[in-house]
Amino acid sequence: MSRDLFQNRFLIPSARAAWHNYDGGIYFVTICTAGREHYFGEIINGEMQLSEIGRYTDECIQNIPQHNLYANVPLYVIMPNHIHLIMVIDDLVETVHAPSQMHAPSQTPQSRWLDENVNEKMQNISQRKNKLSFAIGNFKSAVTKFANQNQILFAWQTRFHDHIIRKTDEMNRIAEYIETNVLRWESDEFYG
Repeated sequence: MSRDLFQNRFLIPSARAAWHNYDGGIYFVTICTAGREHYFGEIINGEMQLSEIGRYTDECIQNIPQHNLYANVPLYVIMPNHIHLIMVIDDLVETVHAPSQMHAPSQTPQSRWLDENVNEKMQNISQRKNKLSFAIGNFKSAVTKFANQNQILFAWQTRFHDHIIRKTDEMNRIAEYIETNVLRWESDEFYG
Protein backbone atom coordinates (compact mmCIF):
# COMPACT_ATOMS: atom_id res chain seq x y z
CA MET A 1 0.00 0.00 0.00
CA SER A 2 1.39 3.35 -1.06
CA ARG A 3 1.01 6.33 1.27
CA ASP A 4 1.36 9.95 0.20
CA LEU A 5 3.56 12.35 2.12
CA PHE A 6 3.36 16.12 2.38
CA GLN A 7 6.15 17.90 4.30
CA ASN A 8 7.34 14.45 5.52
CA ARG A 9 3.94 13.71 7.11
CA PHE A 10 1.44 11.10 6.02
CA LEU A 11 -1.69 12.48 4.41
CA ILE A 12 -4.85 11.21 6.02
CA PRO A 13 -7.27 9.77 3.46
CA SER A 14 -10.51 11.67 2.98
CA ALA A 15 -13.52 10.68 5.07
CA ARG A 16 -15.83 11.91 2.29
CA ALA A 17 -17.95 9.39 0.38
CA ALA A 18 -16.09 8.51 -2.81
CA TRP A 19 -19.36 8.13 -4.74
CA HIS A 20 -20.59 11.68 -3.95
CA ASN A 21 -19.08 14.98 -5.15
CA TYR A 22 -20.41 17.25 -2.32
CA ASP A 23 -21.34 19.96 -4.81
CA GLY A 24 -25.06 19.59 -4.13
CA GLY A 25 -27.25 18.10 -1.43
CA ILE A 26 -28.24 18.42 2.21
CA TYR A 27 -25.67 17.70 4.91
CA PHE A 28 -25.55 17.33 8.68
CA VAL A 29 -22.19 18.85 9.61
CA THR A 30 -20.35 18.72 12.93
CA ILE A 31 -17.32 20.93 13.53
CA CYS A 32 -15.34 20.58 16.78
CA THR A 33 -12.86 22.81 18.53
CA ALA A 34 -9.30 21.55 19.03
CA GLY A 35 -9.10 19.31 22.06
CA ARG A 36 -12.84 19.89 22.46
CA GLU A 37 -12.07 22.99 24.49
CA HIS A 38 -15.07 25.10 25.53
CA TYR A 39 -14.22 28.14 23.41
CA PHE A 40 -17.78 29.03 22.36
CA GLY A 41 -19.17 29.52 25.87
CA GLU A 42 -20.98 27.43 28.49
CA ILE A 43 -24.43 26.02 29.06
CA ILE A 44 -25.95 27.54 32.19
CA ASN A 45 -29.45 26.62 33.40
CA GLY A 46 -30.24 24.91 30.10
CA GLU A 47 -29.21 27.86 27.91
CA MET A 48 -26.10 28.39 25.84
CA GLN A 49 -24.22 31.50 26.99
CA LEU A 50 -21.98 32.47 24.09
CA SER A 51 -18.47 33.81 24.65
CA GLU A 52 -17.06 36.58 22.43
CA ILE A 53 -15.76 34.00 19.93
CA GLY A 54 -19.10 32.17 20.22
CA ARG A 55 -21.02 35.33 19.28
CA TYR A 56 -18.74 35.94 16.31
CA THR A 57 -19.13 32.29 15.25
CA ASP A 58 -22.92 32.74 15.38
CA GLU A 59 -22.62 35.81 13.15
CA CYS A 60 -20.40 33.94 10.68
CA ILE A 61 -22.83 31.02 10.44
CA GLN A 62 -25.66 33.42 9.67
CA ASN A 63 -23.51 35.03 6.95
CA ILE A 64 -22.46 31.78 5.20
CA PRO A 65 -25.11 32.27 2.44
CA GLN A 66 -23.85 35.80 1.74
CA HIS A 67 -20.28 34.60 1.21
CA ASN A 68 -21.12 31.30 -0.50
CA LEU A 69 -24.16 31.93 -2.70
CA TYR A 70 -24.72 28.18 -3.21
CA ALA A 71 -24.94 27.45 0.55
CA ASN A 72 -27.79 27.83 3.02
CA VAL A 73 -27.89 26.97 6.73
CA PRO A 74 -31.53 26.51 7.78
CA LEU A 75 -30.73 25.14 11.24
CA TYR A 76 -27.72 25.06 13.56
CA VAL A 77 -26.65 25.00 17.19
CA ILE A 78 -23.48 26.27 18.80
CA MET A 79 -22.40 24.17 21.75
CA PRO A 80 -19.46 24.89 24.12
CA ASN A 81 -16.99 22.86 22.05
CA HIS A 82 -18.68 22.04 18.77
CA ILE A 83 -21.23 23.14 16.20
CA HIS A 84 -23.95 21.13 14.49
CA LEU A 85 -25.55 22.51 11.37
CA ILE A 86 -27.65 21.48 8.45
CA MET A 87 -26.15 22.88 5.27
CA VAL A 88 -27.94 22.87 1.94
CA ILE A 89 -25.66 23.08 -1.10
CA ASP A 90 -27.34 24.15 -4.35
CA ASP A 91 -25.70 22.34 -7.25
CA LEU A 92 -27.21 24.77 -9.77
CA VAL A 93 -25.35 27.83 -8.44
CA GLU A 94 -21.89 28.27 -9.93
CA THR A 95 -18.94 28.30 -7.55
CA VAL A 96 -16.56 31.24 -7.60
CA HIS A 97 -13.45 30.31 -5.65
CA ALA A 98 -12.30 33.86 -5.01
CA PRO A 99 -9.44 33.95 -2.52
CA SER A 100 -11.31 36.29 -0.18
CA GLN A 101 -14.91 35.07 -0.38
CA MET A 102 -15.32 35.29 3.37
CA HIS A 103 -12.64 36.94 5.47
CA ALA A 104 -9.30 35.78 4.12
CA PRO A 105 -6.59 35.52 6.77
CA SER A 106 -3.97 38.24 6.69
CA GLN A 107 -0.46 37.46 5.57
CA THR A 108 2.12 36.66 8.22
CA PRO A 109 5.83 36.02 7.65
CA GLN A 110 5.28 32.33 8.40
CA SER A 111 2.39 31.99 5.94
CA ARG A 112 3.81 34.18 3.16
CA TRP A 113 5.86 31.25 1.84
CA LEU A 114 2.57 29.54 0.94
CA ASP A 115 1.95 32.10 -1.80
CA GLU A 116 5.48 31.80 -3.09
CA ASN A 117 6.32 28.11 -2.77
CA VAL A 118 3.09 26.13 -2.48
CA ASN A 119 3.54 22.44 -3.08
CA GLU A 120 2.06 21.54 -6.49
CA LYS A 121 0.15 18.59 -5.03
CA MET A 122 -1.55 20.77 -2.42
CA GLN A 123 -2.50 23.30 -5.12
CA ASN A 124 -4.22 20.52 -7.05
CA ILE A 125 -6.12 19.39 -3.96
CA SER A 126 -7.24 22.97 -3.26
CA GLN A 127 -8.50 23.43 -6.81
CA ARG A 128 -10.59 20.24 -6.51
CA LYS A 129 -12.24 21.37 -3.24
CA ASN A 130 -15.99 20.80 -3.35
CA LYS A 131 -18.64 23.37 -2.44
CA LEU A 132 -19.30 21.93 1.02
CA SER A 133 -15.61 21.88 1.99
CA PHE A 134 -15.07 25.33 0.51
CA ALA A 135 -17.96 26.88 2.50
CA ILE A 136 -16.85 25.21 5.76
CA GLY A 137 -13.23 26.20 5.12
CA ASN A 138 -14.21 29.85 4.56
CA PHE A 139 -16.28 29.82 7.74
CA LYS A 140 -13.53 28.25 9.87
CA SER A 141 -10.95 30.65 8.44
CA ALA A 142 -13.10 33.69 9.30
CA VAL A 143 -13.54 32.59 12.92
CA THR A 144 -9.82 31.82 13.27
CA LYS A 145 -8.87 35.20 11.81
CA PHE A 146 -11.20 37.00 14.24
CA ALA A 147 -9.70 35.09 17.18
CA ASN A 148 -6.15 35.93 16.06
CA GLN A 149 -6.93 39.61 15.48
CA ASN A 150 -8.55 39.90 18.91
CA GLN A 151 -5.93 37.77 20.71
CA ILE A 152 -8.53 35.19 21.72
CA LEU A 153 -7.22 31.72 22.47
CA PHE A 154 -8.96 29.49 19.91
CA ALA A 155 -8.34 26.58 17.56
CA TRP A 156 -10.42 24.23 15.43
CA GLN A 157 -10.05 20.49 15.24
CA THR A 158 -8.79 19.70 11.76
CA ARG A 159 -11.44 18.66 9.29
CA PHE A 160 -15.15 18.27 10.04
CA HIS A 161 -17.68 15.46 10.03
CA ASP A 162 -20.54 15.38 7.55
CA HIS A 163 -23.47 13.09 6.90
CA ILE A 164 -25.44 13.20 3.65
CA ILE A 165 -29.15 13.57 4.45
CA ARG A 166 -31.26 11.62 1.97
CA LYS A 167 -34.73 11.20 3.51
CA THR A 168 -37.34 13.40 5.18
CA ASP A 169 -37.57 11.27 8.34
CA GLU A 170 -33.78 11.43 8.67
CA MET A 171 -33.93 15.24 8.29
CA ASN A 172 -36.62 15.42 10.98
CA ARG A 173 -34.54 13.32 13.44
CA ILE A 174 -31.45 15.46 12.84
CA ALA A 175 -33.45 18.70 13.20
CA GLU A 176 -34.87 17.48 16.52
CA TYR A 177 -31.36 16.50 17.66
CA ILE A 178 -30.04 19.99 16.84
CA GLU A 179 -32.99 21.77 18.45
CA THR A 180 -32.67 19.80 21.73
CA ASN A 181 -28.88 19.53 21.86
CA VAL A 182 -28.43 22.22 24.53
CA LEU A 183 -30.99 20.54 26.82
CA ARG A 184 -29.20 17.19 26.47
CA TRP A 185 -25.69 18.60 26.99
CA GLU A 186 -24.70 16.43 29.95
CA SER A 187 -25.46 13.26 27.98
CA ASP A 188 -23.83 14.57 24.77
CA GLU A 189 -20.89 12.59 23.38
CA PHE A 190 -18.86 15.84 23.27
CA TYR A 191 -19.55 16.69 26.94
CA GLY A 192 -16.58 16.75 29.30
